[in-house]
Amino acid sequence: MTRPSRMSNFEQSESDFYQSNYATYIQDQDYSDSGAHKNLYGSQKCQGQELPQPDAFVPLEMLSSSQSYIGQILQPTYNPAFLSHSSYADSFDEEPPLLEELGINFDHIWQKTLTVLNPIKPADGSIMNETDLTGPMVFCLALGATLLLAGKVHFGYVYGISAVGCLGIHALLNLMSIAGVSYGCVASVLGYCLLPMVVLSSCAVFFSLQGIFGTSLALIIIGWCSLSASKIFISALAMEGQQLLVAYPCALLYGLFALLTVF
Repeated sequence: MTRPSRMSNFEQSESDFYQSNYATYIQDQDYSDSGAHKNLYGSQKCQGQELPQPDAFVPLEMLSSSQSYIGQILQPTYNPAFLSHSSYADSFDEEPPLLEELGINFDHIWQKTLTVLNPIKPADGSIMNETDLTGPMVFCLALGATLLLAGKVHFGYVYGISAVGCLGIHALLNLMSIAGVSYGCVASVLGYCLLPMVVLSSCAVFFSLQGIFGTSLALIIIGWCSLSASKIFISALAMEGQQLLVAYPCALLYGLFALLTVF
């Protein structure tokens, strides 16, 4: 055999070898693809068989495993901030005025002042039984201020005698009356009835009270204050026929204020 014939046979065998290997690789790849497709189809089929039918009975364990989240759909959410804001706005609109919350009623203050200035006028027990300390504090401050204008610094004496006197009258009224009385009510009545004593101290600014005229004026003021206080206590506590018994300790208390004013 010649050299060209040998070369042609070698090339033919090499081409046959590569063609056979390529065909084998394609057949193997097709087989693997078809196997993967079968496996995928089979797994989907198995999963489809495992899923329950709509009309079939489903165990509770399968439902709990397949649906792990069970929530409330389309439920209104609770917002406490909005509710508190709306309730706060409503309560703010319904709140009483500040003076009423503090217990300051100018109408009652004016009625009590008129009752003290007119001892003959009958007192309203419902109004006088209130623990209103606005008027008494103003009248005590006015008494101290007028004494200061007269050259007497007696603020401490005024408040000290007032506190001790209210304690004594409070104890006495609780012993004399069937219905008890509070300390605030006693302090309120005695403070309002201090208004005539403010008039006496105002007179001491312009002229001296150390004389017959000053002594007479001081006695009139003491009787005025004690009569007004006893009238209010009798009407508020329903102590009929005991006005003189109540007026006597009140006169002693207001006599101390008169001594501060005159001397």
